[in-house]
Amino acid sequence: MGTVVDDAASAEFHAFFERHYAELARLAHLLTGEADAADDLAADALLALWHRWDRVRAADHPVAYARGVVANLARTRIRSAVRERRRITLFWSQREEKTENPDVPGMVDVQEALRRLPFRKRACVVLRHAFDLSEKDTALALGVSVGTVKSQTSKGMAELQRLLGTTDPPRQMHRAAFGATGGRNR
Repeated sequence: MGTVVDDAASAEFHAFFERHYAELARLAHLLTGEADAADDLAADALLALWHRWDRVRAADHPVAYARGVVANLARTRIRSAVRERRRITLFWSQREEKTENPDVPGMVDVQEALRRLPFRKRACVVLRHAFDLSEKDTALALGVSVGTVKSQTSKGMAELQRLLGTTDPPRQMHRAAFGATGGRNR
């Protein structure tokens, strides 16, 4: 008897998913401004709905409930991004180092390329290479795992190399190009 109810609930949820997934993804995109995150947020919201499907299907307006879940997830993502940006700003504001005879065109090129990276890759690259933070310290600063720092730094440096048209290995990119001096030597 439980199987019939489970199959009916599963079929009902599947139909709900098919009808509303695209709408929920659009809502997430409009709330966060991040196309890549929109599908993830919609999927996370629908997973949360599935776990509470008995309650959701009994609601007067299940779609409104789903929109509320997407809005809450988007709010959490935005707050997390704001906290991450504040951590990075804190690092930048604590540095007042001067460089004599900087390579201004090189710095401008690197900074322009950095702006084109997604925020987390940019943050990992800057903290690791411009501030010489360890992988562990970078992970603590960003509130992510060391593995994420390794992955995002590697991908960010590869993308920077592509954007700058250089074949230099990441370790050979000079810190002054990031507008940074001081700290430990590589």
